[in-house]
Amino acid sequence: MAIKVANNQSLTAITALPSAVSSGAMVLLETQTASSSSTIDFTSGIDDTYDEYVFKFYNIHLSANTPFGFQGNAAGGSGFDETITSTSFFSRHDEGDGTSQLAYSTANDQAQGTSFQRLATDQGTGNDENMGGFLHLFNPSSTTFVKHFISNCQSAQASDFSMQRFAAGYFNTTSAIDEIQFKPESGTFDGVIKLYGIS
Repeated sequence: MAIKVANNQSLTAITALPSAVSSGAMVLLETQTASSSSTIDFTSGIDDTYDEYVFKFYNIHLSANTPFGFQGNAAGGSGFDETITSTSFFSRHDEGDGTSQLAYSTANDQAQGTSFQRLATDQGTGNDENMGGFLHLFNPSSTTFVKHFISNCQSAQASDFSMQRFAAGYFNTTSAIDEIQFKPESGTFDGVIKLYGIS
C-alpha cells in the first residue's frame, strides 16, 4: 500500500500511518531462565503466526569452557537433529591490546551436518565471563523452502578477550521447524533466553 501525501506536505507532516500499514513490532512470546540447566527447549510458540522469530540471550554463563549452540526439530519429528549447512566467522581483541583477529572458523560450520550449530565458543567460566546475543530464524513454518538463520553473539572469552562470533545458515528441510533447543556441549549453564515474534 502506498502512502499518499496530499497538498505538497512532507513525510515529516505524517503523524499516523493508515491502519492497513504494519509498523512492525517485537512481540515477547516466552522467557526461559536457565539455572544449572543442561538444555533449554522452546517447544511451543514457533508456528505460522510470524514469518520471523528472534531469540535473545542474556548473561549466558557456562559451567565448562565449551561451545554453546542450538538445533531444531521438525514438526512431528523426534530429536533435535535436523540437517544444517552453515558458515561461521569471528573477531576478537584482548584486554591488553596485544592481539586482534578476524577469521573464518571451519571448526564451527557444517555441511549437511546434524550437530548442534555453535553460536559461541571459548567464553570461559569465570564469574565475569558470559555471553549475550541473538538468533534470528526466518519463516520456520514454510513447507516449501529451507529455513534460514543468522546469529551474532558477544562473549567475554577466557584469557581476557572480547569475542564476537557470527553464524548463519539454513535447516535443509521443507518440513516446518516448530521446536528449538539450546545447550552447551558439556556441563550446564545459567542465563535467560527470550523468544520474540516479529510482526
